[in-house]
Order: sequence, then C-alpha cells, then structure tokens
Amino acid sequence: MGDWDGAGGDALRRGGADPLAPRPADAVVFDLGNVLIRWDPASAIAAAVGADRAAAFLADADFDFAAWNHANDAGRAIAEAEEAALASHPHYAEEVLAYREHFHASLLGEVEGSVAILRELHEAEVPLFALTNWSADLFPVAVERFGFLDLFEDIIVSGEEGVAKPDPEIFEVLEERVRHLAGLDDCIFVDDSPANVQAAEATGLDAILFTGAEHLRDDLIARGMPLRHLS
Repeated sequence: MGDWDGAGGDALRRGGADPLAPRPADAVVFDLGNVLIRWDPASAIAAAVGADRAAAFLADADFDFAAWNHANDAGRAIAEAEEAALASHPHYAEEVLAYREHFHASLLGEVEGSVAILRELHEAEVPLFALTNWSADLFPVAVERFGFLDLFEDIIVSGEEGVAKPDPEIFEVLEERVRHLAGLDDCIFVDDSPANVQAAEATGLDAILFTGAEHLRDDLIARGMPLRHLS
C-alpha cells in the first residue's frame, strides 16, 4: 500500500481492480494529546510538590483543573490563568505555578504506534492536519521536542484560535484550513474525547474515537487508508 499517491491512488480504488474497496479520505486530521503525545499534568505538578500533593490538587473539584486548563486551551494566557488561580486558591500556589514551570515533564513521550501510523500516511502522501486543544503559551514546548509535528501540513492550536473543542466554531476554522484540499465530509478525524468526536461528527467529519494505536490502524485500513497490516 505504500505506493498510494493521493489522486492516483483514489482513481485506482474507484475504478481499478477492486471497485468495492472504500474510497480513501482526502485528508486525516489528528488530535495530539494522548493520541500522538502522551500527556499527564500530574507529572509536571509532582516535579515541584510530589505525587501525593499533585494527585490531591488534580482531584479537588473546587479548583477543577480540567475547567481551568480548558480555559487556557481556549485562549486565556497562562499568566492570566495563574493570576486568577492564585487569587481564588492561594493555598495551591506551588501546584499552580508548577504546571507551567515543569510543563515539559507532563509530555511523557510519543504514542509510538500512533506516530508510526502518522509516518506511514505521510510516506504515502496522505495530507495530514492536526487539531489540538492546547495553550498557545505552552504549545512551543511540544514543537521543540517532537519532530514528527513537522509532518503536518497545518496544525490548528485552539489557544491560538481562541476557541477549543468541542465548540463547533473550531471546526469552522478547520474547514477553512482544509478547504484547498477537501470539505470536512472528505476528511477523517481522530480524537480520544467522546465529546469531541460527537461534535466532529455533527460537522460531517468521519470521526474515530481513539482507544489505541492498534484499533486506529484497523479503523483507518477499513476506510481505505494506505497502511500496512501488522498481523
């Protein structure tokens, strides 16, 4: 399958030896966090205060780290986020400040099987995009560390756009960025969040809920993507 080359491969699949084969999508759109990059905020916070305090902080519903982080992903500056958190929860000052200071520690490495899929798709000249919920202030840490991000034609970072998944508006941004190649209904979207997958489906994207690289490979092969069968 490594000789699939965009339009030529598409024509082969539509009119070649196997007319019943699925028509490959025109582009694949990946989420990043815990799809291609393993992320755990506890590791960053624990670097400053230890694992027990980090776990207690992240579990505190009164602070609500997930909501605090989502606001940052949606465009709030980290300095502003820290200021607000220190004002409302001053007893968590060390935990709050540790997240940015040690953010690199939250990035635990590549999701290797997923990155292998990404590389195979790139080698087969499948257009690749990323749509990630990520703070604009913190995303440069990932860019510096993970060279495979260069494989994407474009990366849409929620913090730079001022809106985060699952808000439908961010899919309008995606539609604009892929328009030169395809409509959303010609793209595959991969994300580990059920809410994001549901929102993507509502826009016409063929959305896959990521549960692991092996299942993702099978799902993409079933959709006609030029990937090797590993078993």
